[in-house]
Amino acid sequence: MGLFPFSKSFWVLFLLALLLFSPTVSGIGANWGTQSTHRLPPEIVVRMLKDNGIQKVKLFDADYDTLKALGKSGLEVMVGIPNDMLSTMGSLKAAEKWVSKNVSVHMNDNNVNIRYVAVGNEPYLTTYNGTYLRTTLPAMQNIQTALIKAGLGSQVKVTCPLNADVYETSNTFPSGADFRAEIHGYVSQLVKFLSDNGCPFTINIYPFISLYIDPNFPVEYAFFDGNATPLNDGGTIYTNMFDANHDTLVWALQKNGFGNVPIIIGEIGWPTDGDRNANAQLAQRFNQGFMQHISGGKGTPMRPGPVDAYLFSLIDEDAKSIQPGNFERHWGILTYDGLPKYSLNLGTTNSGSLVPARNVKYLERKWCVLKPNAKLDDPQIAPSMSYACGLADCTSLGYQTSCGGLDARGNISYAFNSYYQINNQLDDACKFSGLATVTKSDPSTGTCRFGLMIEPYYGGAQQKHGYTKSALALILFLWTIL
Repeated sequence: MGLFPFSKSFWVLFLLALLLFSPTVSGIGANWGTQSTHRLPPEIVVRMLKDNGIQKVKLFDADYDTLKALGKSGLEVMVGIPNDMLSTMGSLKAAEKWVSKNVSVHMNDNNVNIRYVAVGNEPYLTTYNGTYLRTTLPAMQNIQTALIKAGLGSQVKVTCPLNADVYETSNTFPSGADFRAEIHGYVSQLVKFLSDNGCPFTINIYPFISLYIDPNFPVEYAFFDGNATPLNDGGTIYTNMFDANHDTLVWALQKNGFGNVPIIIGEIGWPTDGDRNANAQLAQRFNQGFMQHISGGKGTPMRPGPVDAYLFSLIDEDAKSIQPGNFERHWGILTYDGLPKYSLNLGTTNSGSLVPARNVKYLERKWCVLKPNAKLDDPQIAPSMSYACGLADCTSLGYQTSCGGLDARGNISYAFNSYYQINNQLDDACKFSGLATVTKSDPSTGTCRFGLMIEPYYGGAQQKHGYTKSALALILFLWTIL
């Protein structure tokens, strides 16, 4: 019968079927936030994402330059609508305009692979005191209607990233779960909308936050080493918080009749500075543990199968609010300038480690420090440092932080330099009543890095079922030899 017993047409159709219908590895995603005084140029970030084999990116807005850079990259994209726009999206006309400008144009003209629109970001968070309870769902409904009208309803799905505080358990076990009582009706309506439209439930899970707010939280339970005291939920064993928290959501969904709604982990990660439990060692332990935990595709006890997740986050953001804590500016697996903070194997690169950003351009190698002859009892010291920290970033200073070992002079120099770098090394940014001076000798020491700012970026901007070039080449090659 020969080497190939079936016809040429059979084999080509067979290969096409494999390409179209074979399950694909979802791959790990990353949150790309841009609340920074100095952004890396989007083109550099996109190349860095691809170099690291990260296949999906979650944005918090729909910045034109960012989306333009993602064009033809093949990366799956989740664009975001900030909370302060939810009330505006209550108008269908406004929603249609937003979709046209931020989704249709980029998909049709720039070939951006937008897969989701995240309407709001944790809008039901307890600390918002109900501000967005009545505006979130109408905004989601209007964006969904606008996507359908634009002919994108099957390609782009609406979702709403929610914090894990939208559900709770009555007995400390996942099986005792339900949506939080005071917002139960709002969450139920939102989930019904997701279910009716084939959209995913996006949840942000943070074991670090649990450890941060509760000094009695069992530390080992935050990680994936299996060292924690097991939680036995009617015969189902949990040895880490992620699985238990995730399945608490699954139980809540099931209890309300929505057990089949897909789940996306919108944010999960560990910060590296700004708190005694925020350091590179624990971040590496958590993120590497999470990657290994999900790599086999076994999922959680209540939701077997691949886990769709976005690490939080890709890059540090030095302009984020620190109201939740100083750690907020240090969630990145990479520094503000795209340098890996620790060894992390995402299972996507040949090296098994993170690949730094390429072609990053820095300002001149010079730093602003306290003058050697300045007196620590100078009455201008305290107001100068307060001024610098108030307008720059001093979150790496403090007890058990990366710069916690600095002496008084070092702390002051760090504050002065942060202000100086954020202000693009302007001469006037290193005055501080005559207390400061510029040095070309790097004052960094040990784990404490005195930043050298990157050049300011001023901006200007894979289809879902498409074939890759290599796949098409394979089909054409087989066609010629069969």
